Amino acid sequence: MPANHSYICRTRYSENLFGVFYGQNPLKASFPLIMVELTFLIIVSRVVRLLLKPFGQPKIISEIIGGIILGPSVLCRNEKFRMYMFPDNGYYVIKNMGIVGFMFYLFISGVKMDIFAVRKADKKHWYIALFGVMVPLCCGVAVAFYWRKSLTPELVKASAVMGITSSLAMTAFPVLYPIMKELNLLSSEIGRVALSIAVIGDVIGMNGVVIFEASKQGENQPIAALWYIISLAVVQASIFGGVRQFMIWIIRTTPVGKPVDQVYVVGILLGVFVVAFVADALGLAIANGPLWLGLAVPDGPPLGAILVEKSETILTNIFMPFSYMYVGMVTDLSSMSGNWDYLRPLLYVVLTGYIMKMVSTLAIARFLDLTIRDSLTLSLIMSLRGEVEFLLFIHWMDFKILQVPEFTMLVLLTVAVTVIAAPLIRILHDPARPYMLNTRRTIQHTLPNTELHLVTCIDEEENLYGVMNLLELLNPTASTPIAVHTLRLIELVGRANPVFIDHESEEENGAEGCRFSSIHNALKIYGEAKGDYITMHSYTAISPKRSMHQDVCELALTKHASLIIIPVPRVIIDHTIGTPVRKSTSQSLSFNVLKHAPCSVGVLVSKKEYPNRVSGVLRSSMHHFILLFLGGADCREALSYADRAAARCPDISLTVVRFLSHEDEGDIEVEKKLDDQLVTSFWVKYEANEHVVYREAVVKNGEETMAVIHAMNDVCYDLWIVGRNHVNPVLIHGLSNWTEIGELGVIGEYIASSDFSSNASVLVVQQQILRGQRKNSGSLVGRFLLNQNWKKLVHM
Repeated sequence: MPANHSYICRTRYSENLFGVFYGQNPLKASFPLIMVELTFLIIVSRVVRLLLKPFGQPKIISEIIGGIILGPSVLCRNEKFRMYMFPDNGYYVIKNMGIVGFMFYLFISGVKMDIFAVRKADKKHWYIALFGVMVPLCCGVAVAFYWRKSLTPELVKASAVMGITSSLAMTAFPVLYPIMKELNLLSSEIGRVALSIAVIGDVIGMNGVVIFEASKQGENQPIAALWYIISLAVVQASIFGGVRQFMIWIIRTTPVGKPVDQVYVVGILLGVFVVAFVADALGLAIANGPLWLGLAVPDGPPLGAILVEKSETILTNIFMPFSYMYVGMVTDLSSMSGNWDYLRPLLYVVLTGYIMKMVSTLAIARFLDLTIRDSLTLSLIMSLRGEVEFLLFIHWMDFKILQVPEFTMLVLLTVAVTVIAAPLIRILHDPARPYMLNTRRTIQHTLPNTELHLVTCIDEEENLYGVMNLLELLNPTASTPIAVHTLRLIELVGRANPVFIDHESEEENGAEGCRFSSIHNALKIYGEAKGDYITMHSYTAISPKRSMHQDVCELALTKHASLIIIPVPRVIIDHTIGTPVRKSTSQSLSFNVLKHAPCSVGVLVSKKEYPNRVSGVLRSSMHHFILLFLGGADCREALSYADRAAARCPDISLTVVRFLSHEDEGDIEVEKKLDDQLVTSFWVKYEANEHVVYREAVVKNGEETMAVIHAMNDVCYDLWIVGRNHVNPVLIHGLSNWTEIGELGVIGEYIASSDFSSNASVLVVQQQILRGQRKNSGSLVGRFLLNQNWKKLVHM
């Protein structure tokens, strides 16, 4: 037996467990032990997540803290707990499962990342990326050189210094994307800039990794560096030249609208293990192979999307917890005690790198004319750290560059940077802030005989006809032209970078724009059929569901729109619970747009099943509209819409029903005066028009209001128009069951529901809410305060 080897004797337990009723301990077997460890980590991480969420901390912080709690820093300081829960053979399994988690994490990140986006990146993004990398790199090297006599023999080597300082200067895209997704910044302007800079930084970082690996392997045998370069070239050529072409062939042979065959999906996922084995065997680092394979996968549907869909859940909930557990098991706070003499120089190097990264990014962004707030936000975003850094620390431990004390300090500093940066980003950057205006962008305050700009959203092809039918009823003329900006919304799946396509710039977007041209072509044909009085502009936004509203609001802001039209499905009544429900992803979109829109918003519910063809949009002999006016800003905006859209056309009849409370109960004086002023002006204008009917109904409560609405339903109307919010609570008293889906308001929900016998479409209008008034806009008092200054702004 060699004297320089240690041997550990363990009791071998039977693998055929009969259960605890036979006196057997299930934790003596490997598999039940691993399941208990995983469950324990998930519970601890969720508890930490619950405690840290109010402080704006991202998910990775709770995950890594959970791993540290389970490790030798906290619970495993108790020897009995460690031997029972994490025996030596259990640690071996955790390590390997953790490495598999990091492998698939980088693979999925590579699938989502479009590495070729660097070719389209703005020059400013290149300047920020290069300056933000070179300054902290040079400063870190300078500090390391100054403290070289105090560094450990492994850290003082040039390869180690360059490896550590370059990692401090980089911001990894796989780290940035999930945190920005949590912060809901992906579709914001600053988010797009940060992702573009991160991709450029990763391209630089990959070259840095190659230099580090080659120099490290060539320290003892220079020929090893040459073999590393040759192996790298062969593997990358095989992946990008061979495997990628095979994946392109898979996409080409997959029918449009059909999923990729499961055989190919399973084969690619198994290929992750193959390339990891090849990379590790050739000394290329085990995680590099899966990353390159992921980058070779064409992003987006159909292949990239299904790979992410099939892998992300098990990766996030099974494999990655093992990765965090592995990091936590290596991290030992007690190991730092008594080692400050050689930890201090490394601390100075790391702090210099992190601080200079933030300062350099802030300085160059400000120099390139970004605002101070956006520059500071960008610098904090580029300071975020996470999974890639942890994997690098593990890799450096394998090279003996780091020992447990240095590893522990680097993990703590990495966590500290993200803990500080994430909540500051939330405070500094509100994605909705650019859409909060002090100027009016409403139909009511748009000058007559001027072009009206509208933004219409289409998330499904079934919505196309309903939107086009509504545009048809707007009746554009030479004196009242309309500019329509139609935005096709597609959920971002299988890729990380949101995409915004202007279909009038097909040359610039190339094939990317042609992929979504069917709806664009239908709208183009419709616009040509309507002549010069309506101008159609088509766009496509591919973004996460959570941030789709940012694309809508941004388009409305830049195009100076007065109204956003959002089609939603009809409301279905669940008679088992007696409340309205709707199964649709557009509900969250409409809620967010209503909350943040820089102009007025119209929510359209099409209850008819329209044919899916443009030729179906034909004007019939007469259209019948009805407007329910319950008072308030939203109803005034609805009346202005009816005035501009319907009442000026001889083929449209309009019925306006104004609801008044008995003996003016519940009325707000200022609102009442504004309502009277607009309604009187409207009636005087159309008093002689036989197609315009004005009625008033005096009611005492919501039940009488509903009775009047039912009585009006004897006429076959084509469109019901109603305001979303109502300032007089008496008119809707007793209708509390119709408040579950607030996007349509109390009255709008009922008219759009399946219980209401009319098949007419419903348009629910909300007038623009100005800056500083959004917090109070949801309450009656808030609406009253909101309208205090409107008297001076009412345009007749």
